[in-house]
Amino acid sequence: MLIDSARITVSGGDGGNGCVSFRREKFVPHGGPNGGDGGRGGDVTLVVNPNLNTLLSLYNKSLVTAERGRNGLGSNKTGAGGRSVIVDVPPGTIIRDAKTGEMLGDLTEAGQQLTVASGGRGGRGNARFASSTNRAPRRADSGQPGQKRILECELKLIADLGLVGLPNAGKSTLLSRLSAARPKVADYPFTTLEPHLGVVKAPGDDYRTLVLADIPGLIEGAHEGAGLGAQFLRHIERCRALVHLVDLSTLDPPPGERVTMIRDELLAHSPSLAERRWLLVGTKMDAAPDRDQALIDLADVGSAFDVETHAISAVTGEGVAQLLYLLFEIAGDEREID
Repeated sequence: MLIDSARITVSGGDGGNGCVSFRREKFVPHGGPNGGDGGRGGDVTLVVNPNLNTLLSLYNKSLVTAERGRNGLGSNKTGAGGRSVIVDVPPGTIIRDAKTGEMLGDLTEAGQQLTVASGGRGGRGNARFASSTNRAPRRADSGQPGQKRILECELKLIADLGLVGLPNAGKSTLLSRLSAARPKVADYPFTTLEPHLGVVKAPGDDYRTLVLADIPGLIEGAHEGAGLGAQFLRHIERCRALVHLVDLSTLDPPPGERVTMIRDELLAHSPSLAERRWLLVGTKMDAAPDRDQALIDLADVGSAFDVETHAISAVTGEGVAQLLYLLFEIAGDEREID
């Protein structure tokens, strides 16, 4: 199950209190103050773990609290600092302050860290207040409270290419054909209920790969909440380029209308998506009632949108090898631009 949003409360540890203490030793009749400072409270830090792909680690935690600092001790001993708490998050996690809406960080790189709640400073012991006019201060500071925040966490999957299209356009079948991912495949709409990622190897090169994202099918009004679109459209924003799949096994409605509808939904969600490079792929050629007419229709749509087209059948494998080369060409070009 993909958990792509979570709300948690984080609290840094409180600082320890300063100590009021005086030196008491034999043959030292006028021992001075020797109260130590309190220890600093621990921090709450988020760290990107590339092995995670959901926010499940945050979803099951309503409150994350770091350890408070220990109080200061006599003999000028500073209290121990509180232990910090490290919480793993997947790459692509956006952190916002729930009260102000301020974006605190966009965590995309493995090992990247973000301290979201700092620990409080420890209080000063009475040794800090000694002076020539105040030889025996009986004052010490209390530790400062740790920082507290309510965080809104949102995950946007990071992928090189994103598969988009209407429900039942063949996205999951293509992903399972090109990678080791095994999303659910069936002959009815909305089979895919959450995004899936697959790692695709370059032909003849086991060391060159790209990440392909299968986005649940979009329908008209997706950007306003229709179907599953509003929930998962944000995952497309991380993709370098898009692969738009259109089913050629049916001509009702015409392919041009279906492509236009999806393009309009992407534009309504984010204008930048309409400017992203894309490839139009006709699917299910094995089931096309008229192959020649299907190829003509696909070419006409490509000309209308000024986009490159390619036809495949993920079931029989027709055109899949050539498509693989195209995908790596597009992904490579976009990486060079970045």
